[in-house]
Amino acid sequence: MNILLVYPRFPQSFWSFDKTLELVNFKAQLPPLGLITVAGILPQSWGYKLVDRNVRPVTEAEWQWADIVIISAMIVQKPDFLASIQEAKAHDKLVAVGGPYPTALPHEIESSGADFAILDEGEITLPLFVEAIARGDRSGTFRSNGEKPAVTDTPIPRYDLLELDAYAEMSIQFSRGCPFQCEFCDIIVLYGRKPRTKEPEQLLAELQCLYDLGWRRSIFMVDDNFIGNKRNVKRLLQAMKPWMAERNYPFSFATEASVDLAQDLELMQMMVDCNFGTVFLGIETPDDDSLNLTRKFQNLRDPLVDSVQAIAHAGLRVMAGFIIGFDGEKSGAGRRVTQFVEETAIPTAMFSMLQALPDTALWHRLAKEGRLLGQSADANQVTLMNFVPTRPIEEIATEYIEAFWQLYDPLVVLNRTYRHFLMLGEGQKQAYEGRNQSAGSPDINWIIIRAFLIICWRQGFLRKTRWRFWGNLIVMLWRYPHVAANYLSVCAQAEHFIDFRERVKANIEAQLGAYLACKQETAPTTAKAA
Repeated sequence: MNILLVYPRFPQSFWSFDKTLELVNFKAQLPPLGLITVAGILPQSWGYKLVDRNVRPVTEAEWQWADIVIISAMIVQKPDFLASIQEAKAHDKLVAVGGPYPTALPHEIESSGADFAILDEGEITLPLFVEAIARGDRSGTFRSNGEKPAVTDTPIPRYDLLELDAYAEMSIQFSRGCPFQCEFCDIIVLYGRKPRTKEPEQLLAELQCLYDLGWRRSIFMVDDNFIGNKRNVKRLLQAMKPWMAERNYPFSFATEASVDLAQDLELMQMMVDCNFGTVFLGIETPDDDSLNLTRKFQNLRDPLVDSVQAIAHAGLRVMAGFIIGFDGEKSGAGRRVTQFVEETAIPTAMFSMLQALPDTALWHRLAKEGRLLGQSADANQVTLMNFVPTRPIEEIATEYIEAFWQLYDPLVVLNRTYRHFLMLGEGQKQAYEGRNQSAGSPDINWIIIRAFLIICWRQGFLRKTRWRFWGNLIVMLWRYPHVAANYLSVCAQAEHFIDFRERVKANIEAQLGAYLACKQETAPTTAKAA
């Protein structure tokens, strides 16, 4: 049995890093971890090929080779997901689909042309699919009926199927699930509120696999809340520390975590000791009333500014997510977000308008109140909200555009990055001095040199950042040379956001204009009495 695994294209978004990837000659930021995990679970006697359409198109020879095509996607990949199904059916192939999008919106898959729907978590539903294929079935839907698998039996993903040189980062997963109850979050819907973790030896085997394949760059720990089970995370980090040291720190790590990470100094130090450099925090909003309404209670325990700065001072670069459009939100929410980001010096702030994601508590509440607009969602930063908010949508959209534009003003983001790395430089100094100073150093090649020269030209000569760029860089090289390479990489990431803010402004203004025009056309008119 020959299985062709196809991963659909992503649209340009906050996370696509298009302009940054162009600088360093990569095709995509991250690989499809879900699909290579699927390949690890299915029978190893079958043949596998994988094509990430973000890297390249499927060849005619690959279509002809396949007996079954398996396609996985997130909601944001919907357009190319549907196109990939149609292309596979045009080649007369059986098509099986799965992943977050089909699982969240199975009714949309019914008319997609797919033959099999492998929903929920694959450790349970993929064996059902294999049994169906063995029986000769030509269609079917497989669900876990609420059962959550232990990930301690999940095999090593088939990293060997990837075109490794195409990616800026690798992906690996330690846990699934999150203990919190945020109203808008679909993670607890998909994976539950009880975090399930792999064993430390299991994850080290996956790292060893990547090491043996020659990977020596950043790895993104894709857990939606890496510290959901702090006890097991500390067990993992205890095992990782000697493993990393013995191999001279071949990887750096990034992950996502809840903001209560700031309360555990020991855990943060353990992460830094294992070469974790970046953590993404779901801050959402500095407004306590909105956090309380959306049940993000973990963000109310300590002052958010103090928490962000504690994490940065510990040596972990903070990325953060922010949302506008919560119910009961007061005017000026966009301005309050930009003020918070400036106060905390977060270099990379992902900002979007609230979307009601399928099957979340927010989705069900808004449906009950008759406020949903349609039955789908689009988790992208260039799309208006998919429900009727409690304050005028034009006010929210205008604040959103203004805040996004200000957040990624070239000089503003450069200064914010510099201030953040001053905190990081001090926080990472002890860990750096305690290890071989060549450990984890990036390979210097022509592509890196070329990217550096382009950044110097754009930010050091062409833009209004010219004087500040050189002053910041000199101080960073002098005081904290151990973080200078990462500082420059974040400066390079800014190239994407400086460009992307133009897309945000153009798209939201166009959608808002269409919305207001439609609203004006449908507004009731009253005729004066004669």
